[in-house]
Amino acid sequence: MAEVKSGEIALRILVVDDEQNIRVTLGMCLEAEGHFVCSATGIEEAIEQLSRQVFDLVFLDVRLGVHNGLDYIEGILADYPWTKIVVITAFASVSTAVQAMKLGAIDYLPKPFTAAQVQLVTEKVAQRRRLELKIDSLQAALGEMDPEADLPADSASMRKALDLARQVATSNATILIHGEIGTGKGRLARAIHAWSPRASAGFCSMTCDVGNADELDIALFGLTRRDVSPPVDAPGRIELCAGGTLALHDVAQTPPSLQPKLLRLLADKQFERHEDFKTQEANVRVIATTAADPDDAVKRKRLRSDLLLALDVVRIDLPALRHRPEDIRMLARRYLTYFSGENRRTIAGFTAEATNALEQYPWPGNTRELRNLIERAVILCQGDTIDIDHFPPNLLRNSGKYGIGDLVPLDTIEDLHIQRVLDSTGSIKGAAAVLGIGVSTMVRWMKRTKITGPTIREPAMADAAGADHDKPQG
Repeated sequence: MAEVKSGEIALRILVVDDEQNIRVTLGMCLEAEGHFVCSATGIEEAIEQLSRQVFDLVFLDVRLGVHNGLDYIEGILADYPWTKIVVITAFASVSTAVQAMKLGAIDYLPKPFTAAQVQLVTEKVAQRRRLELKIDSLQAALGEMDPEADLPADSASMRKALDLARQVATSNATILIHGEIGTGKGRLARAIHAWSPRASAGFCSMTCDVGNADELDIALFGLTRRDVSPPVDAPGRIELCAGGTLALHDVAQTPPSLQPKLLRLLADKQFERHEDFKTQEANVRVIATTAADPDDAVKRKRLRSDLLLALDVVRIDLPALRHRPEDIRMLARRYLTYFSGENRRTIAGFTAEATNALEQYPWPGNTRELRNLIERAVILCQGDTIDIDHFPPNLLRNSGKYGIGDLVPLDTIEDLHIQRVLDSTGSIKGAAAVLGIGVSTMVRWMKRTKITGPTIREPAMADAAGADHDKPQG
């Protein structure tokens, strides 16, 4: 297979024709251009292949034994709308071409065809795929006038992180973005890609926290099987975003069996597909993200130390929202403007009480939680101002609105006190010790109120949940 140049797209193509010489000839032309090619002798085999793999382009013969290929165009496009279809036939006519286009085919190729004609039609599809990838990338990054499209920040800590991101975006260095859930790690990864020289190429992302290591292996590195009929030749995300950027989310949760393979990708820019021994070169820039503390993951032997070294060429730490209070009011205003427009509402702003509640809340879910809360408030608000009554109960418990002696239920004061102790100690065990209750009681309270502390990690919660040493007090 010919090598695909950086920035160009290797299409995944299925050739459906009952003539062997057509399948072989067309396959050779396409593979010479660097594309991945599979073939099928009939419509049943084609449908089976489409159900097993993702194809960008299908060359579909009109006459397939007793079947007419035109009868299956609409069905294929309905099930696989991203796939483009080019009709090929030895019985060329204007009416056939018009019918194929009306049914959704992107082009028409009469037999006999030349290599130049094949190259022309595949380049047409490749150009459209490049445009679709660019549109997808822009939509994901901008979110159609998304209030966070330009990564706004008034706080010095967030501006420092963004300045570092812009500085390293122009390099090919591997980047590790660390931050709590909801701080915008995925958004920043996309922004770094958009700021980089690779912006014109593809952007792919993958979550490494999966239960099945083989599924992650296939999704990332691809799959080749020659012991089945027809053979399987499926590229993974590394090949699909060749020349671009690969974002690996929750990288500290990568299954141990795959960590050596990921290390080789980073260190040597080489990999093998699942169940294949052929070494391939990788032309991708890796940006990894993690909510878990990567250094702690190494200490717990969940992450290889050499893999962390390979990932941690440049580390960007995103501050939690509670550590940048300057941004809360600004972001809330942006979200209000955005969701007011989406819901065709005219809402002027927030009451002083509502603003105070937003600024007092510790935001365990960070900007993601703030965004969701403002959207909810806009939907519930019937007037022209967001009030504290439009906020959920958990925010009121932590807003500082209530104090000892206020005419409120005892549970409200109790929850507020527990939350403040948890925020101050930063750990379940520490808060339980201060409050004089058992760790498991603390965990049950957190589950009931759906509140998490500012620096609590999942392993700590799991350990606490497994503890059964509750000591009733009082």
